[in-house]
Amino acid sequence: MKITAIIAAAGFGERFGEKKQLKLLNGRPLLFHTIQPFIKSELISEILVVVPKDDVIQVDREFKSTLTSKKIGVISGGKTRQESVNNGLKISDKESELICVHDGVRPFVTLSLIEKVIKASMEHDGAILAAPSSDTIKKIMGDQILETLPRETIWKAQTPQVFSKAALEEAIQIAIDENLEGTDESSILEKIGYQIGFIEGSPLNIKITTKEDWIFAKAIYKELND
Repeated sequence: MKITAIIAAAGFGERFGEKKQLKLLNGRPLLFHTIQPFIKSELISEILVVVPKDDVIQVDREFKSTLTSKKIGVISGGKTRQESVNNGLKISDKESELICVHDGVRPFVTLSLIEKVIKASMEHDGAILAAPSSDTIKKIMGDQILETLPRETIWKAQTPQVFSKAALEEAIQIAIDENLEGTDESSILEKIGYQIGFIEGSPLNIKITTKEDWIFAKAIYKELND
């Protein structure tokens, strides 16, 4: 079975203040660290990295220095995450049966987690990584607390998220046609009735969104590589 990994990294870093996927971590762009376990996985057939149009040449040059026989394609993204993932879908290997979507700014996912979530996806319509919430979660309206949500039912979605190629293509097209917005791919498939499973992820599999996240990322990298 062929599996395509789509690395979604076409954001412009408005909240961060710069394109964090290109920010150097230990001398290499964050994206370089993100794709390493996908290169190592024998389950992944090809990797498609989706970046802003102006960065395609730079990122492609960076990955040409990566010693691997695995196909790594670098393509331009769209205005939204859904458009960017769809751009990857359109040029993915025609023989790929599963699509593994991962945030380009989650550099600490492990080979083990990637392969576990791929295997879990085969038992459902798809599967994601998720981490249990250790915080007490409040539902609010304005400046008032409406209720406290049961913590045991609250899980924080992570990536990779893995789906059959046909299901993801259908969901993305419906989202585009009906102007549906999803903060991740799973939410779109959930809205149209697909049953998505999950595997417990890792608290280290953080998404770097803010400057504070970058501080954590440097600390995690140091801890993992000392």
